[in-house]
Amino acid sequence: LHSMSLSSGPPPPNSQSSNAVATEDSSSKETDALVHFLRGAPPTSGASQGQLDSLHQPSGAIHPASLPVTSLVSGVNRNQHQSKPGGGNYSAFSEASSTAVAGAPAASGGPLGASDEEMIDLTPGQDNPFRDPFGAQSAALSQHRRETATAMGNLGGGRRRSSSGGDDFVDLGGANPIDANEAAGLAEGHYNDFETIDWLKDIGRHRKRHREILRRMKLSCRGKLVSLFDSFSGWLCVGLIAVAAGLVAGVVDIGTTWMSDLRDGICAEAFWFNKEQCCWSSNDTTFDDEQACRQWYTWAELVGDSNKDFGAYIFKYLLYILWSLLFALLAALLVKVFAPYACGSGIPEMKTILSGFVIRGYLGKWTLLIKSVGIMLAVSAGLNLGKEGPMVHMAACCGNIIAYLFPKYGRNEAKKREVLSAAAAAGVSIAFGAPLGGVLFSLEEASYYFPLKTLWRSFFCSMVAASVLKLVNPFGNDHLVLFYVEYRSTWSVIEIGPFILLGVIGGLFGAGFIRANVWICRIRKFGRLGRFPIAEVMLVTLVTALLAFPNTYTRMNTSRLIKLLFSKCGPEDEAELCDYKWNSTNDYSGSAPAGPGIYSAMWKLMLAYLFKMVATVFTFGIKVPSGLFIPSLAVGAIAGRVLGNVLEQVAVSRMDSFPFRLFCRAGQPCINSGLYAMIGAAAALGGVTRMTLSLVAIMLELTGGLQYIVPLMIAAMTSKWVGDRLTKGGIYEEHIRLNGYPYLDNKEEFAHTTIAADVMHPRRGEAQLQLLYQDSMNVEDLETLMAASDVNGYPVVVSRDSHYLLGFVTRRDLMLALEFARKNEDGIVGDSLVYFTEHLVAGAVAARHTDAGASSTDGQPPALKLRRIVDLSPITVTDQTPMEVVLEMFRKLGLRQTLVTHNGRLLGLITKKDVLRHIEYLHSIDPHNLIFS
Repeated sequence: LHSMSLSSGPPPPNSQSSNAVATEDSSSKETDALVHFLRGAPPTSGASQGQLDSLHQPSGAIHPASLPVTSLVSGVNRNQHQSKPGGGNYSAFSEASSTAVAGAPAASGGPLGASDEEMIDLTPGQDNPFRDPFGAQSAALSQHRRETATAMGNLGGGRRRSSSGGDDFVDLGGANPIDANEAAGLAEGHYNDFETIDWLKDIGRHRKRHREILRRMKLSCRGKLVSLFDSFSGWLCVGLIAVAAGLVAGVVDIGTTWMSDLRDGICAEAFWFNKEQCCWSSNDTTFDDEQACRQWYTWAELVGDSNKDFGAYIFKYLLYILWSLLFALLAALLVKVFAPYACGSGIPEMKTILSGFVIRGYLGKWTLLIKSVGIMLAVSAGLNLGKEGPMVHMAACCGNIIAYLFPKYGRNEAKKREVLSAAAAAGVSIAFGAPLGGVLFSLEEASYYFPLKTLWRSFFCSMVAASVLKLVNPFGNDHLVLFYVEYRSTWSVIEIGPFILLGVIGGLFGAGFIRANVWICRIRKFGRLGRFPIAEVMLVTLVTALLAFPNTYTRMNTSRLIKLLFSKCGPEDEAELCDYKWNSTNDYSGSAPAGPGIYSAMWKLMLAYLFKMVATVFTFGIKVPSGLFIPSLAVGAIAGRVLGNVLEQVAVSRMDSFPFRLFCRAGQPCINSGLYAMIGAAAALGGVTRMTLSLVAIMLELTGGLQYIVPLMIAAMTSKWVGDRLTKGGIYEEHIRLNGYPYLDNKEEFAHTTIAADVMHPRRGEAQLQLLYQDSMNVEDLETLMAASDVNGYPVVVSRDSHYLLGFVTRRDLMLALEFARKNEDGIVGDSLVYFTEHLVAGAVAARHTDAGASSTDGQPPALKLRRIVDLSPITVTDQTPMEVVLEMFRKLGLRQTLVTHNGRLLGLITKKDVLRHIEYLHSIDPHNLIFS
């Protein structure tokens, strides 16, 4: 349908009457649109802008564009001919270079909507946080050009699939050629690398697709089947993700255990068995960690040396170092050559991706494969890292790959984020065997947008993933985690003091670790250290192996260490930690004086505490897959076990004194040192990550004891309070800020009294914005403008003299429309005028031109109408709007930018980058030292 044209232009601001008169169209949609508008409903696409303008201005009313916040209430998606919930600006805009606003810093996108390169400088030779970790330029930078070429190459005719991702086919026969406005919509829903998605627009596309499915359901049986599958596809998708994630986790757990034991020896009868599995087939009733069993041979025994002499010790020491270096070298090479995005834990990037940012390849199949193999190698190398954090990234990779099997999610980035949130929950579920903790982790720590439907599907995904892992049984003990324990003893109110002390220790450790690690990572990122990533990995591995081997508690696998520290002692235990002086009056279930083995173990544990604190600082951030959960748990567990043993011996020596006689009862220990290790582990992990609710749930599912929920809550809250007093956020938030990721934390409060005019660009002394004028620019002017600027969107105003805001156009839509018009529409040349609105200026310009595509009477080339690619209801605020309101709009609505007006006239704009820099400035941080992508 051709759009309606009006005989007069738009009235100026504050005019007393409207002269816009519309000619009637044969379509009944326009009449319905006006009826809906008069009733207060969002207008439908059939109404022309002139009709709506005339309704807005019967007697001096202000033009709709001058209403700053009401644009949030209703709006029209002119690109899709579909009303959208919430209205507002669904277009991308940014200032990727100083050509957009001279002298102004580069603009940014929002967590729920952004633009192509709004927060990243892709200039060769400059440090770019979104290049691969080894400095290689990402191959995805040409994705936009390929998508454009593909879109333009599919416009020949026949049938095309709707840009909404559904099955809405449109006949493109020769009698009804597609116009330039529709061409711009073909690539809708596709995003370039390092671009933030448009949440509101994608959600609107999903609702349009859903309405089309419901319409077809009423027409045929096939439509009913399609509707049934569509409603079930979400559950099927997350179910497949859970199965894939559970299988991946099982393989990683089995491979990590086998490769870790490979540094010590091998099972002679079946080399594919790890030490524990090898000794299951042995008839030995007891064996220690050093001698193992007769089926297990150390490397010294294989060459003929005894395990006890000095030569065998040196031989095992050297082989331990060599195996560690080999595993670390393989992990670093795999990451560098095949998947640079596989390094690190992935949780900071996952938080950014779930907030709406697009990082091509970060959740791809190569990243999944290399991260799965690399994490096994890195953990087996003895480095102070864990595999639990990276499992969140691996589960998200499974989610991203499987989502493409379902067009409902594969073609809609906003809907895909719901699936990725469920995958993140499954990642924690398979990492710790904690399904409920995984759901709470996704809600509290990972996800930015978490509706109720996503909560249900995350619950289902976690449940299925845990069930699959249980079926695989990677540890061979029918438990989902290696260090599962279950306590029977109770705790006393008097022990709240030590629990708080452990919380304080955990908070201090977390704050100190964050500051030290960020300092090291900053040197690694901006200094010479980052130029030699493989050499750094080898150096850290060498030092770690040299210092770890002499100490039994640092040599063993970290998960085994945590299991040992969490366990309670019995009469059959021969470990140093269980060397108690039992006597005939003791039934082995109470407390007893410590033997020499416990004192030796305490000294070794304190050395291990210092070693693991320092080693983890240098290890987290090197270019291998690395997690932080297990090292933090180990550090806290050591502190808790030492404190528990000290208090236990004090209580044993004074059982009859106050207050120990109140909780030293027969049949159970006075102090459960394993419980203190668990509390200390929770406190340390909480101090590092600032998790609370999900942390307590994970620890409860690990131990299986609901009676310890209060001690865990006390330790978690105390560590968070102490940590928050010393550092601004957790380790993941600090790495997000360090890497310059476009992430607005929705947990922080804004308590300053600045207004929009203090933050917007351009300010006094800066160049004006790049603007489009509604009917005084030709095709050549637009092409010149886009060639001279890198911004991804342009506000549309009345004229050069009147900056009365009319709408907003994205650079991508404008480029596609112009390219298509040049190639496919007859008569469109550089001198063709471009109209962005239906209401034209009265006078000579309007008289000389007819509808787009028609020949004019005075020899002028035909005009090009691009109203349908213009967002005529951009989200705006006034220059006096408080910044706390603007910040909430960016967070809750996912804005890419908001336009700042005064009495309907455009003053400037505020992008997400401006908001981020403003927040850092108010926190006394130099915003120019921040690198935004």
